[in-house]
Amino acid sequence: MSDATAGPQARGSAADGGGGSAPPSVAVVGLGLVGGSVARLLHARGVAVSGFDTTPRTRDAAVQAGLRVAPGLDALCADEPDVLVLAVPLRAMRAVAAEVARHVRGRTVVTDVGSVKGAVRDAVGAAGLGSRYVGAHPMAGTERSGFEASDADLLDGARWAVTVDASTRADALATVLRLVTGPLGGTAHVVTDDVHDESAALVSHVPHVLATELLGVVADAPVRDVALGLAAGSFRDGTRVGRTDPRRTEAMVTDNAAWVASALRVVVRDLEQLVQALESNAPVGEFFDRPDAVRALLGARDEPREPERVELDAAGRWRATLPALGAAGHVVVAVEGSAVVVR
Repeated sequence: MSDATAGPQARGSAADGGGGSAPPSVAVVGLGLVGGSVARLLHARGVAVSGFDTTPRTRDAAVQAGLRVAPGLDALCADEPDVLVLAVPLRAMRAVAAEVARHVRGRTVVTDVGSVKGAVRDAVGAAGLGSRYVGAHPMAGTERSGFEASDADLLDGARWAVTVDASTRADALATVLRLVTGPLGGTAHVVTDDVHDESAALVSHVPHVLATELLGVVADAPVRDVALGLAAGSFRDGTRVGRTDPRRTEAMVTDNAAWVASALRVVVRDLEQLVQALESNAPVGEFFDRPDAVRALLGARDEPREPERVELDAAGRWRATLPALGAAGHVVVAVEGSAVVVR
């Protein structure tokens, strides 16, 4: 039996982050691929979770899946969940954050699952939610979209980025980390928004652009139909994310424009140099050998690290310590009392 279907009894202490406290209650705004997967996984783990989506068909499907669905954002916020997850498209984030700000109450912590953190922080800050906010982004997804594509297994055990800035409250951070490392079964790199957005540009947003370009090159080719008939694993794997909703990809790339543009300039430079070498019959080995260090890292097994406890102290020393550890590749694996456990 997998963890995703085992329920809270089978999870034991893992469901509460290993610290013995009850898992937080959660509300999810937006029940698409990621929001729906968050809700499904938490529901399977026995967490008190409710959701809302503006689309009646999505709400009906969520109810059919056994989820508790609120009739509106006001009702969703009225329950004062411990965590409210914004899982709406980036293009809708500012309007939704403003609406949430009208209704949120109590000590509800606001987080999100957006793939760009700087833009989301600007949106929630403009709405007056900055003191409640902790950024989050699960590094998992598919080329499909909508609640029908959501799956409890999609996020089970995922690596998350959790982002902080000078205004982040220690208790809010602990609440989000307890959720991620507890019932969501994941680990978390705690980093700044800029570190996340630069990293996401390299390993997510630029790959979406390149996959889209591969599809576009074939679309314009006179041998398109033959090429598609011959396409096998390399084309399938290289273009998978290019088959997602183009408006979603466009929003992701434009909201992270500075970091994506910077990375694409390097890509364009390298490809131009390769083109020149091919046209002049010059050596091209350096182009293909350059990634060797990353190939070795991707093929290596993670060495176990001794756990380190970082206190979420009132003096705020964790504000420097946790992002430095996160940027160096260390992940939070649990929350124990007033400390987070980092490996």
